[in-house]
Amino acid sequence: MNQIDILERLREGNREYVKSGRYKGNVGESLRSLLAAKQSPLAVVVTCSDSRVVPEVIFGADLGELFVVRVAGNVLGDVELASIEYATAHLGVKVVVVLGHTACGAIAAAIAGEEEGLVGTITAPIRKIIAGEQNAYKAAVKNVVYQVGVVAESFDEEDVEAVGAIYDVSKGTVEFL
Repeated sequence: MNQIDILERLREGNREYVKSGRYKGNVGESLRSLLAAKQSPLAVVVTCSDSRVVPEVIFGADLGELFVVRVAGNVLGDVELASIEYATAHLGVKVVVVLGHTACGAIAAAIAGEEEGLVGTITAPIRKIIAGEQNAYKAAVKNVVYQVGVVAESFDEEDVEAVGAIYDVSKGTVEFL
C-alpha cells in the first residue's frame, strides 16, 4: 500500500467510526496468531497520552495496523523519535501521523504557564512552540505542525511522509492538516 492509500485508509476508518460510533477493527484470534510472528504496521501514529484519544478506535484499525507512540502533548524527544525510527527502519513504515486533539490538557497547561515538577518537561517546549497563543485549538495545531517538522527533519522525506492531524474529542472526527 502506498502513502496516499494508507492515509485514505485512515480517513475512511475515521469516517466509519464517526458514522457508526463503534470500533470496527479486527482483534480476533486468527489475526493475533498471524501477527505473533511478525508485525507490519501501515503507519506510525504519534499522539497524546489522553485516555480519550485511542488511535486504533479513531481510525478503525485492525490489530497490527498502527504503531502508536503516546506522550502527553505529542512532544517528540529522543525516545519518541527512536520509536519512530524503529518503525520506519525495521518495520518499513512509510507514514507518520502526528495526531493532536481538542481539549488537550498538556496544551491547556502550557497556555496557563504550568511548569512545576516533571510536567514542565512537556509544557516548556509546548510554550515555546505556541509562542503565546491563547486559543487552545490554534495552539494544538501549532504544536502538531511543529512536531511534524521534527519528524520531517529527522527522517528522509522521500522514504517517510509526515502529516499532522487534529482529533475532535467531542465529535470523533479527524481533520488532516
